[in-house]
Amino acid sequence: MQDRLKQISTLLKVALLLFSGAFLLFIFTIIVSINPPQKSIENNLISSVWAPNSVEMNLPEGEKGEMIKLGYDIINNTSEFIGPGAIAEKQFSGNNLACKNCHLESGKKIGSGSFIGVSNRFPQFRGRENKMGTLPERINGCLERSMNGSTMPENSHEMQSIIAYIDWLSENVPDNVQELYKGYKNINIPIRKADTIAGKKVFEVHCTPCHGFNGLGTKIAGSKTTKYLYPPLAGPDSYNDGAGMHRVITAAEFIKYNMPLGVNYDNPLLTDEEAYDVAAYINSLPRPEKANKEADFPDKKLKPVSTPYGPWTDSFPAEQHKYGPFQPIMKYYQDTYQIKKTK
Repeated sequence: MQDRLKQISTLLKVALLLFSGAFLLFIFTIIVSINPPQKSIENNLISSVWAPNSVEMNLPEGEKGEMIKLGYDIINNTSEFIGPGAIAEKQFSGNNLACKNCHLESGKKIGSGSFIGVSNRFPQFRGRENKMGTLPERINGCLERSMNGSTMPENSHEMQSIIAYIDWLSENVPDNVQELYKGYKNINIPIRKADTIAGKKVFEVHCTPCHGFNGLGTKIAGSKTTKYLYPPLAGPDSYNDGAGMHRVITAAEFIKYNMPLGVNYDNPLLTDEEAYDVAAYINSLPRPEKANKEADFPDKKLKPVSTPYGPWTDSFPAEQHKYGPFQPIMKYYQDTYQIKKTK
């Protein structure tokens, strides 16, 4: 009888231990689901409040929500609302690109100049104008350069709608999230001149399926206005030579972590060297010229080393400013002005 009781007691203890373990595992699962590891947060922010999959999610009611929605529509169909497809008095974008062609996923993708947190960083000092700049001025800079157009009135309904959308994506964003989404991710810049011949080979393998052998993009057939399924990287409908993307380092950073379409910042396909070379090849192709570029960067020592147009305060040749190697130029600015020049 005593042996039987001992067996029952042992079984009860085992059952209690198993139950306790299962219960603790259940509690742990709940805790992890509520407070996931930081890496999981980073990988899944695109479905969070800061980067909703759909603009319709969580939109405020009334006029504010309508403004945000219009801003979203302009970001995605820029030429239709404020470009060549718009009525004459609203044609501020000079080409048929859309803002989302550079600010991927409607400005919600890490490593592609995301809008998340942008409003919280303005006003900010801009070396290109050598002054504190506002968000509307920054948007107009894109219109003049990336969109090869003209400035839009800051009080216009369209400008205010774009700002409303960016503001919405910047509301209550934690500092660590803002830092994650900020700008482009750096690459290790090769210590050599960019090789446009090697870059052309990378382009032919990875870029032509979408952008075509001539880099003129893929148009959407049957559209009433010119729209692109995949944007042009060269030619009259691309960004002009005053755009930030015309700088090889900037373009390489964008390409490395976003191209071919589908890669992301923590799972790139191209190497730093491939991104560097293909950026140089793309920026060797013909594109519109921006007037009065010499007025950019009134304080010339603040000019990024990869700015491909002069004047500069140094004696390095124009070709080196465009294609590198950039390290000697960076060292010159570091030694001469104690300014770290990287892009």
